[in-house]
Amino acid sequence: MSRLYLIDASCFIFRAYYSVSDQVRDARGEPANALLGFGLFLCELLERRNPGHIAVAFDESLRSSFRNTLYPDYKAHRPEAPSDLASQFRRCRDFAAALGLAHFGSVTHEADDLIGTLATRMRDKGFSAVYVSADKDLAQLMGEDDRLWDPSRRRWLDGAGVYAQMGVHPRQVADFLGLAGDAVDNIPGVPGIGTKTAARLLAHCDNLEALYSELGVVTRMGLRGAMRVRRLLEEHEEQAWLSRELATIDCEAPLSFAPTELAWRGACAEALEALELPPILLRRAMRLVPVYDLEA
Repeated sequence: MSRLYLIDASCFIFRAYYSVSDQVRDARGEPANALLGFGLFLCELLERRNPGHIAVAFDESLRSSFRNTLYPDYKAHRPEAPSDLASQFRRCRDFAAALGLAHFGSVTHEADDLIGTLATRMRDKGFSAVYVSADKDLAQLMGEDDRLWDPSRRRWLDGAGVYAQMGVHPRQVADFLGLAGDAVDNIPGVPGIGTKTAARLLAHCDNLEALYSELGVVTRMGLRGAMRVRRLLEEHEEQAWLSRELATIDCEAPLSFAPTELAWRGACAEALEALELPPILLRRAMRLVPVYDLEA
């Protein structure tokens, strides 16, 4: 089975911004620390993994996701990106394009949704997915042959690894977040239900449907404070369903692409030179230009 690498760009761009000196500038003297860190990350990935098929998904907006229509407070606690970072997002995407990488963004769907859509459609073409991200929410997408890879932590997870880390199977991740919530995305979950309790509930009931069809099972599980847990589930049932909906990745995002567009054939020297990159990044990226292009 062929592998498709799917990169969640935003987490690596933010990580680069906060870990690379803000004194880094490009050839025009503009801030370029996020661009440099993200660009070197992409170059290293391409050199080490040499993927046959790859795509990069970008978040286009913090406030215009369809989830904000469902729940206006979704991610409401997140501040806007600093101006010197916001100016680099477009350049990071331009750099990915110059490397020859397929890249996608949407004002209504998040990067996770684009990744889920790409993985689902390509699975039908015989591809397994490697989800390159620090976000374990993507674990809900995992098929038997898929992997979740966080290069920064040098962590590869399969389905068993997800279970060991989270206490639930990949298919249960959205239900898990529906119960426990997610502070990072401001998903409320059921107040008073933590991750351990959510995992125990889903060990007995595979999903929210099974749990809410027979809430009496909660008092027979041996949970500490079982009556309180049942009361919380009853009082906040609507919020649990909403939270699961917010946490569920939409694998039918409006994307138009041909499978051949995801094949990686190398970087474009002319496009790289036009970006006025920091010299160290340009030199590194030029190593990914096919030899026949350089000779031409």
